[in-house]
Amino acid sequence: MKRLDRQSFLGCNSDEVLDAATVGLVGLGGGGSHHGQQLAHVGIGGFVLVDPDTIDLSNTNRLIGGTQLDVDANLAKVEIAARLIRGIHPGARVKALKSDWRLVLDDLKACDVLLGAVDSFRDRDQLERFARRFMIPYVDVGMDVLELPDSQFLISGQVIVSMPGGPCLRCCNFITDERLEREAEQYGAAGGRPQVVWPNGVLASTAVGIVLELLTPWHRTHSRFIYMEYDGNRRTVSPSHWMAALEHHECPHYQPSETGDPDFDVRRRVRFEAPGDTSGDL
Repeated sequence: MKRLDRQSFLGCNSDEVLDAATVGLVGLGGGGSHHGQQLAHVGIGGFVLVDPDTIDLSNTNRLIGGTQLDVDANLAKVEIAARLIRGIHPGARVKALKSDWRLVLDDLKACDVLLGAVDSFRDRDQLERFARRFMIPYVDVGMDVLELPDSQFLISGQVIVSMPGGPCLRCCNFITDERLEREAEQYGAAGGRPQVVWPNGVLASTAVGIVLELLTPWHRTHSRFIYMEYDGNRRTVSPSHWMAALEHHECPHYQPSETGDPDFDVRRRVRFEAPGDTSGDL
């Protein structure tokens, strides 16, 4: 059997479709590291990995592929993700960028899908704006832990898909001006947010399934807007009420006139680093 024979239900040419696809992963921490691993398993051929951070000891409770040796070596999260991806899929085309995503926009423009695993609403808002400008599907993934009465906690999370022409993160009130203002006022005061491995895994698997659905639809039930909610206490992932509410909604926040870039050349392809090469492009 070939490596991907057991997922042949995705389509007779799904291997070629997945190999030709390039997915941009913004954020390679707890959630993003799951994304890279799972997308490599299913045969995605191209990866643009973007994260400015290096691994530290507190990441080792959730960063897939990260080791104590990586902490000792102060290794970049994108290098860990690239190593993991190539270990699963040696032929993968990988560009690892230890950078703020806003500084590598040309590389992200060439992606077929963007997955965001970022911490702030500001980054989410700006990533979606960028994706809408260049007509790229954007999948936003995140989790949170909320304190409840009687020293209890609620683990929650979401996977939201923002498609060009469809409802956006503002349409479903996930991004609001009030939330952005409140976050800006509290910037630097919140400290480390709770993060654990299993909710990241559940949410990442949901997001990867949606990416596969976008690239190789294996069923005929499609939604122009997807908003899945995770309740870790009830152990459920279920559609948000926003999916039905926005089924026929026309997004007022992003106009067709705001799309496109006169300097963008569709013939330009991402130049990927060869395995083991840290200096040049192919």
